[in-house]
Amino acid sequence: MRSQVLELLREDMLASEFEPGERLVEARLCARYEVSRTVIREVLRQLESEGLVTTVPNRGPVVTELTPFDVKALFEVRCALEGLAGALFAERATAEQREDLGEVLQRMSRTYPDADLAERLAMKDEFYSVLIAGAVNPVIDSTLRGIHARVQMLRGLSMQAEGRAPETVRELTAIHDAAAVRGDADAARAACELHVRNAAATTLRELSARQADSG
Repeated sequence: MRSQVLELLREDMLASEFEPGERLVEARLCARYEVSRTVIREVLRQLESEGLVTTVPNRGPVVTELTPFDVKALFEVRCALEGLAGALFAERATAEQREDLGEVLQRMSRTYPDADLAERLAMKDEFYSVLIAGAVNPVIDSTLRGIHARVQMLRGLSMQAEGRAPETVRELTAIHDAAAVRGDADAARAACELHVRNAAATTLRELSARQADSG
């Protein structure tokens, strides 16, 4: 039950069912997910450890609200780690993993531009799951999981931005070609870093626009 509610609440937060800074009231969450306060408290503690929930004095748990400074910091670390993951994939991935990455990319090329946000998130997650597995570095894997959990709160901003979908497919194609086809570690690193930098720029621009509208 706990794991099911954890996944449901995480998905709802990433789908913007709860706004950044919104209070997460235990009674309402209990009614929404039809579980006890004990389960909700355990779930909120887990989400706080992932950086998705922040406990504010005199307010209690709220949806984490990332500032532009937070976003820049997250993307700086993500850029470095994903660049390394791409380089290591080029050097270490098996033939099967290289083929798997190509298959994921083919599906994305066909369906990504017309997919909804949830589908795009799932496809991006699958692409990175294969890429990180092929890097064969558990430290990168565990560290990026924590970073991606917080970045996902913002991915809707960049992934739904006008014109971003075809750019994303082109950037992931460059990563695949360098890492899986040519096995060029330097080119794979550069392609991964470029993708993250472009995503960061789009996210910061969309975040600024959202804050301006709300202000």
